Amino acid sequence: MSIPENPLLSNLPSPCFVLAEELLQQNLAIFERLQQSAPIEVMLALKGFALFPCFPWLRSGLGGASASSLWEARLAAEEFGKEVHVYAPTYRPDDLPAIIPLASHITFNSLGQWHRYGELLRNTTVKAGLRINPEYSPVQTDLYNPCVPGSRLGVQAAMLEGNLPLGITGFLSHNLCESDHLALAKTLGQIEKLFGQYLPQIEWLNLGGGHLLTSQGYDVDYAIAVIREFHQRHPHLRLLMEPGSAIAWRTGFLISTVEDLIETPEFTHAMLDVSFTAHMPDCLEMPYRPEVRGARVPTTGDRVYRLGGSSCLAGDFLGDYAFDQPLQVGDRLIFEDMMHYTMVKTTTFNGVHHPAIGCLRRSGEFELWRTFGYEDYRNRLG
Repeated sequence: MSIPENPLLSNLPSPCFVLAEELLQQNLAIFERLQQSAPIEVMLALKGFALFPCFPWLRSGLGGASASSLWEARLAAEEFGKEVHVYAPTYRPDDLPAIIPLASHITFNSLGQWHRYGELLRNTTVKAGLRINPEYSPVQTDLYNPCVPGSRLGVQAAMLEGNLPLGITGFLSHNLCESDHLALAKTLGQIEKLFGQYLPQIEWLNLGGGHLLTSQGYDVDYAIAVIREFHQRHPHLRLLMEPGSAIAWRTGFLISTVEDLIETPEFTHAMLDVSFTAHMPDCLEMPYRPEVRGARVPTTGDRVYRLGGSSCLAGDFLGDYAFDQPLQVGDRLIFEDMMHYTMVKTTTFNGVHHPAIGCLRRSGEFELWRTFGYEDYRNRLG
């Protein structure tokens, strides 16, 4: 991540999520190029990035927002203000009547949900869709793989039995997670192979998220060519995608402070004022090792630090790291790439202090957008 060192960082509240405006704008430029060069529209997936104070910067370059619940749909309608595409694995009867006035598209996960609730869309302008399972995913971690055998997510081609339900106008295929241009091409091939007979009967095809166009290894030109070729074969289809991670990929960080150092024969525990289970759960769930600014993988002779979270969960730690200089109590540690998914998954488990939220503007100035206190913890419990 290329965020210049800024003397303001030492004065920021800790812990604090910090968005870098300049890096977000760089990502948006990639999606603007994609949309200018290929017949596809990009939506913002709120499940991956829902930091609404920056929605005015996103609104001009994106087609709308996608939501996975009533609350996300409300946030999209109130704060983004363009098309709202809604998909949920299952809908509560009380939620759909509230979602319908907010949504331009509503996608159903199963034929059962469509048959149960599809009638509610009659005499509305909402376009109905089905989530399909292309029976392919490059994702290696089962927790994030929507196409594992027996998946509950999406309709397999065999379930349609050759008949597309009357009233279905489009498909949503979401089978990727931080995937590359080759996975996009394979996905389109699978859709044509398994669902090709239905494509002439629908109006739109949403390719979901997981397209990591803003990563260093993604070949955007290859993706543009693949999308163009697919659209040439199906020119009547409106094509969409709704990246989650890619919008905010490497656009911000989480500041933390070393509060204690505990020596053991094997390593030193660096106890932080952030929690991995509460504030960075993907580090434990995925799992993955986040980049820490100024740190490296230990080698022989290095002093090894294991980073400890602030909750009492025994597994609330991450390791192992080495630093050029020994850590001291009060040192700031910066976890890179903490904007996508991390922020939307945070909890107040254990009542630990929740990180503030702010933005490093292009001018180099810092804007504090949100702080959290005891009342935020208390009010969600009763």
